[in-house]
Amino acid sequence: MISIPQGPALRVLTAPRALAGSAPFLAELAGDSTLVWAHHERGMLGFGEATRALASGPTRFASLSAWFSELAQNAQVTDVVGQPGTGLSAFASFGFSRASSFDSRLVVPEIQLGRNADGAWITWATADPAVQLSAEGAEARLAELVADSVESHGARATAVRPGRITEEGFQASVHAGVARIRAGEVEKIVLARDAVVQLDGPTPVADTLRELSVRYVDCWTYGVDGLIGATPEMLIQVLDGTARARVLAGTLDRAAGATAGDDAATASLVADAKQRREHQFAIDSFTEALGPLVSSLEAPNEPFVLQLPNVWHLASDVRACLAPRPDGGTPGALDLLEIVHPTAAVCGTPRTRAGEIIRELEAVDRGAYAGPVGWVDAAGNGEFGIALRGGMVERGPDGADAVRLWAGCGIVADSEAPAELAETWAKMRPMLQALGAP
Repeated sequence: MISIPQGPALRVLTAPRALAGSAPFLAELAGDSTLVWAHHERGMLGFGEATRALASGPTRFASLSAWFSELAQNAQVTDVVGQPGTGLSAFASFGFSRASSFDSRLVVPEIQLGRNADGAWITWATADPAVQLSAEGAEARLAELVADSVESHGARATAVRPGRITEEGFQASVHAGVARIRAGEVEKIVLARDAVVQLDGPTPVADTLRELSVRYVDCWTYGVDGLIGATPEMLIQVLDGTARARVLAGTLDRAAGATAGDDAATASLVADAKQRREHQFAIDSFTEALGPLVSSLEAPNEPFVLQLPNVWHLASDVRACLAPRPDGGTPGALDLLEIVHPTAAVCGTPRTRAGEIIRELEAVDRGAYAGPVGWVDAAGNGEFGIALRGGMVERGPDGADAVRLWAGCGIVADSEAPAELAETWAKMRPMLQALGAP
């Protein structure tokens, strides 16, 4: 399905903006519908909506990329800042599977606030020809949108109930997956399950995102149309022709350190042959997919241990210089998404067969879970994490919302179902904590 809007060309202004003192970046988040991408007090916030496009199915990446390219060609842009993320830019969320009915989306906010190491900016995008664009007008329009925004507070989590995939069903799928691996169909698959946090009121989206950003400072906090979370995994970052990624695979619950001690626990993770094998699958999958599009690629020989409050991960930071195309340009973030997604870290090896087995064993639509989420600008710059450690807000007809959480595990030949189930709970912990769930 494709929903591409038609309308007048956008006019866009980006102007410098004074930093708001020493206040946290997400202190400016206002309203539960704010678009969010933040990491270490840098990132972007979006308010209101200038335009959007939706697509699903196998062509979702190509369709939205073509729409955004045409939108950029027709837009009238004044950008006096000239940084990645300035000028015309959009927030994005994509469905995990080519077979998903989830509407992947690009959303161009009316007002966007950005911040990086060099400063801050404000962008105003509008299709209204009568609007006089100015920095002062952008601040005034931001104030109007903030005043009209709705921010929920005080809703409590009343229960955590099984999702479409129960604990028993997940463990059965792990057993079946191990059998398929041992039979030689695949080397690795990533199986997931969901759980539902029931609330007694509207989801406090803004409060939840602020809580996640404080607890998980080394993660990327994201929010797009009710998809919220804090991901530790950078799928692809493209800035001025250089691509970077943080590949994670191999996990140990921090609770292990309570008895063994942190040093002993992390040493056991690094030495664990199963975890190392799972991590190498992810590295190989990513570098092989990216290889034809780069002129050089740097991947470490040894992973490091990423320490998060809930888990430890084996992690590797990969850097690549993108190769010029015949027209002299380099591939942009949207061009690379279809190439690198899904990685072995969230799908398996080999990818196509692993994806087929996942759909068969899970028998549910993951939606946006484990799909790309982030932002892109008209110059091809962008940052896309993998939608992990998060959930999707489900609005309740009586005002009592629910949030559907997802978590998955890499399954290899010697995986054990009870341990994989425990790992899913560890990975759901960030959202359970942020929502105050029992």
